[in-house]
Amino acid sequence: MSIDLSLIQRSASDLVTLLREQQLSPHDLLDTLAAQIERVEPRVNALPTLCFERAHAHAHALLKKPVAERGLLCGLPVPIKDLTDVAGVRTTRGSLVYRDRVPETSDAGVTHLEARGALVYAKSNTPEFGSGGHTYNSVFGITRNPWDLARSAGGSSGGAAAALASGTAWVAQGSDLAGSLRTPSAFCGVVGMRPTPGRVSSAPAADPYGTLGVNGPMARNVTDTALLLDAMCGEVAGAPLAIAEPATAFVAHARSPRTPARVAFSAGLGIATAEPEILAICRQTMDRLAANGIGVDESDIDLSAATQAFHTLRGISYAANYEDVLAQHRDVLNPNVIWNIESGLQLDNRAMRSAHRTRAELFYRMNALLRRYDVLICPASIVLPFAVEARDVREAAGKHFDTYIDWLAITYALTMTGMPVIAIPCGMSASGLPVGIQIVGRARGEAALLSAARAIEQIIGEWASGKPQAI
Repeated sequence: MSIDLSLIQRSASDLVTLLREQQLSPHDLLDTLAAQIERVEPRVNALPTLCFERAHAHAHALLKKPVAERGLLCGLPVPIKDLTDVAGVRTTRGSLVYRDRVPETSDAGVTHLEARGALVYAKSNTPEFGSGGHTYNSVFGITRNPWDLARSAGGSSGGAAAALASGTAWVAQGSDLAGSLRTPSAFCGVVGMRPTPGRVSSAPAADPYGTLGVNGPMARNVTDTALLLDAMCGEVAGAPLAIAEPATAFVAHARSPRTPARVAFSAGLGIATAEPEILAICRQTMDRLAANGIGVDESDIDLSAATQAFHTLRGISYAANYEDVLAQHRDVLNPNVIWNIESGLQLDNRAMRSAHRTRAELFYRMNALLRRYDVLICPASIVLPFAVEARDVREAAGKHFDTYIDWLAITYALTMTGMPVIAIPCGMSASGLPVGIQIVGRARGEAALLSAARAIEQIIGEWASGKPQAI
């Protein structure tokens, strides 16, 4: 056993270099993670299911290959969100329905990652079926924010974000429908990217042509996020919308930051109102960009039509995936999950037609804006991390929300456009909690988006004072 807790602070990119140069072994990284998990996990509850024996076995097999054949990640450990199957590892989807389920085969996206040198050592916590912006469930309980253990880590990729912030992961796989990569990134002070639908594939799926929910990468900085995106992207068997991997690696674009000439800033996309402190920090960030020669214009883009359309399309997705689960297991399901499924089952054709037309309009509206600007920037969350005892947010900035997900409108509105979006930290509240921004790129424009995001990340510089409470 070789434990070096100083490795926890290293970047994933640095570790992959050391692995490739054989200055480190994958076993060293796994042992170090195990030690860090023992230290912080009882307080955070980010990674409730561990599979280190499986990871070490995969590391042994990987080390038998020449270095050049060990894949892009070369033995870097990666946790997988508990919505995604990993062969031989308990996969509950955060639900009592599946609390004892151990799949025999892995999701194709996991197999793809492992073929590129990833070592799966844990499953990250998620709300039941990924159904909210706060990570809690009846199987594993609540995931806490490493910056303040009394606060939410966000969701639904809250376990992944909390693991990154507490040093029990260097990169993490997650997924995003209403903002599930971006909200927890904002809450935990890490980076999360929602790629173009099809960029990262998953299979099998009940609805393989669905484009609202996508898998994507999370890390502590833009470059490491790009590295994991490279490992996740590409065509996989059984995924009909999969996009071929690019000729030039995304991480190469992140390592060649290009400062955008003009950016548009929106305080709320015409659909949301952020709390004053969050908006003030975001505007301070825009002032820093302007001071560095970037043209920053206030945008009047209005995505308010997204609300009804998103609820409709989300309902269709839940009905397609979980109609049978509802029929057989209603008594153990979270009421929010029941509401989501029933909403989809009750939809009529007129609502579906309207939702699809609205989504097209939102895409064209965003596409037109991004022909004039390099990127669009807006807050990543309208609220700071809230108390873990709360189940959702029903009021912010004086506005009441009718449903438990409408406080996420600033993220789900961007989901509806289909554009790639990355969330990065930009500052801290007076109470010591992270604040983030979303940066929206052009259609299928992950390469340019990552380059611009890295340049913006460099301008922001050190955004945090102190370190997470859990470390």
